Amino acid sequence: MNEKLGKEKAELHNLHGYHIFQEFCLKEKINILLVAHHADDQAELFILRLSRNSGVLGLAGMPFVSQLFLQHSSHWWSASGNHLILLVRPMLEFSKDDIYKICHGGQLTWVEDPTNRNSLFARNRIRISLGNLPSSSFSSEIQKFISACRLTRTVIENSCRKMLKRCVSVMDEGYTIINLEKLDPLNINDLYLSKFLDVVLQFTSQRLRPIRGSAMRLLLGYVRSLPCKTSLTAAGCYLCAAPRSKGTKMIITCLPEASLPSKILSPPMHCQQSPLTCTTEQIISDAVSFSDQLLGEASCIPFLHARSSEAILREAVQLKLISEPTCASIQSLQMEERENFISKKEAERQYDSLCRTKVSSSSNLELYPGQSCHFMCRFLITWKLHDGEDAASVCKEHNKKSVQSWEHFCESCAIAQERRVKIRHMVDADWLYLAELSKSQAYGDDVNDAHTLFCQKGHNTTMERHCSCLMRSSAQEALHNLKSIPAAARRALPVLASSHDLPVSIPSIGFSSCPCLQIDAEFMPRVPLGGGYSSYL
Repeated sequence: MNEKLGKEKAELHNLHGYHIFQEFCLKEKINILLVAHHADDQAELFILRLSRNSGVLGLAGMPFVSQLFLQHSSHWWSASGNHLILLVRPMLEFSKDDIYKICHGGQLTWVEDPTNRNSLFARNRIRISLGNLPSSSFSSEIQKFISACRLTRTVIENSCRKMLKRCVSVMDEGYTIINLEKLDPLNINDLYLSKFLDVVLQFTSQRLRPIRGSAMRLLLGYVRSLPCKTSLTAAGCYLCAAPRSKGTKMIITCLPEASLPSKILSPPMHCQQSPLTCTTEQIISDAVSFSDQLLGEASCIPFLHARSSEAILREAVQLKLISEPTCASIQSLQMEERENFISKKEAERQYDSLCRTKVSSSSNLELYPGQSCHFMCRFLITWKLHDGEDAASVCKEHNKKSVQSWEHFCESCAIAQERRVKIRHMVDADWLYLAELSKSQAYGDDVNDAHTLFCQKGHNTTMERHCSCLMRSSAQEALHNLKSIPAAARRALPVLASSHDLPVSIPSIGFSSCPCLQIDAEFMPRVPLGGGYSSYL
């Protein structure tokens, strides 16, 4: 029980700490944040991940540079992508003793965190154990080991970035398409293909926890079963063959059931791009070019075929990265911490519970005029309600002879009275509703038939007087647009509904029930494809 409590406290501490950093950077318009993680922190993380059976990608530890993305923030920046924050760790090559010496030499004072000696936390237990090791060469050898893992991860991520550009298409409706012919998964190393699939599925679902174990093995087998003929559900995503592709292309879409956070955003009062963002983007571009040049000179990449932590340790000894005594010490620390490790299922349950207490679920989310919402971390939805003059001009564009009837409809529609909508995913009933609406009679024709049609469906609240020709034409256009979207991807589209759960706007396919109602939905995932910039070199 104590171990579970420690894990939960560590999760809370990390999430809260980064949230404070991010909000401070937004407030002060800071684009580069330097933190003081050092070599001892890297060694502790190495042992911790080794005890969790991490592969070479996890054993690479913390990157020197990584891009920060806001989690569970109500700030408009979190969805706009207009503020780029780089987290830089310039002291990863220095030990804690080195930093102490620097502080003493510069007559600097510092504060020690009293919780650093609390054995309730896994990192602290490892820190204490590492401090008790007698070998003086252990620290230098383990840093050499970590550097080799960083090189391998950099090579894999560089290759993955090229595969993403070559084989993946991101659609405006929020789903991705993988060209399996270009990917050629049968001739790709497991590590490369695993990283590629992990990146694509994390992007599509916006879940940031890596895919591991049996789930990844299932994905590898599915992708390599060519041509693609079946479907698969994994990691919050639904995978299937793309229509008319004969199994040479695969669609990946987010599952509507995925418990992803949605958040009402504060108004974009100062949404212009930060003046330092362009400079930061140039820094990233230059760093990527440098990395490409450096990797072109790399010849021997270690651990590409190691399938377990034990195999990685054996190869490290063979490559003389670590000595036999150091290997034995690492294995002893690994086994000691593994005994204290709580189950992955319990850890994920605690993490999900933690996240659910911080965000609103999509089922109870309501939007009011003038508000914006980042729906499921994927779609940026904004609502602007036209004033009377704008509404009249919109009506005239569609039917100059029926302006009065449009104005009457706008006054009597449910949204004008409720002044709010709820946000949910598309369901099969929405398609049927659009089909029936597209066939309904326009105002002035057979009003009673149209009224009866929707009364039978329980929709008389919003169809009290008549079906406008704007609604009918909008439904026809929406159905036409819907045909170009695979059925699997439709269920992840955002729908804005009345209190009676009747769709009033489906902006992704151009449907709107009222000429006064302007709601836009733009696919704007919180984390971009590839997970943003990071550097392990």
